[in-house]
Amino acid sequence: MPKIGAYESYCPIARALDTLGDRWTLLIMRELANGDHRFTDLRRNLPGIAPNLLSQRLKDLIDEGLVTTKELPPPAARTVYTATEYGRTTIPVLRALARFGFQRLEPADEGTPLRPVSAVNASLKPFYDPVRAGDLDELYDIVVDGESFRLASAYGGSDRPPTDTPDLRLELPAWVLVDLRLGTVKFDDALSRHLITKRGTAAALRNFRRIFQLD
Repeated sequence: MPKIGAYESYCPIARALDTLGDRWTLLIMRELANGDHRFTDLRRNLPGIAPNLLSQRLKDLIDEGLVTTKELPPPAARTVYTATEYGRTTIPVLRALARFGFQRLEPADEGTPLRPVSAVNASLKPFYDPVRAGDLDELYDIVVDGESFRLASAYGGSDRPPTDTPDLRLELPAWVLVDLRLGTVKFDDALSRHLITKRGTAAALRNFRRIFQLD
């Protein structure tokens, strides 16, 4: 007899919720999808979670094979949490949730507490369209509140060296990026108001907007 699980339903969605449905679990995976984190990093980026609950959620995720720990070499010499290969299979789930959740966001402004990495991972990466990208191979540097992120038109990332000059460089605040996605700020208007600084060809900008659905 197959295991039914907490939802008493022989269903892959129910089984996924057995693993990911507890409060904070998906937000922890969101953080680890961005890279390795110390416990204190996770506490800082998830300010509402109690330390003992975070410890329990991390233990559960380790037991489920989604997260593991590793020791950084000197001079860091500290333990960090990292998503396993299996854990990284949650990234499409997180991106689907971001697309869904954007419909429920209010417009941002200069006072909205937004981390650059969160703005990029929520506003751009979930909306990448490989069909629109086709066989184009371009590099885009997106600088959000001073933090730089390298995106590529090629599905899975470009084979071009990371030292290559990007085809397009955009600098903008995190709140503008969110409002561009919401449609409450128009791209051309943001350029004319100098909310966005652009360096690169008009063709690269058109491609970027098409591929990441900012048209």
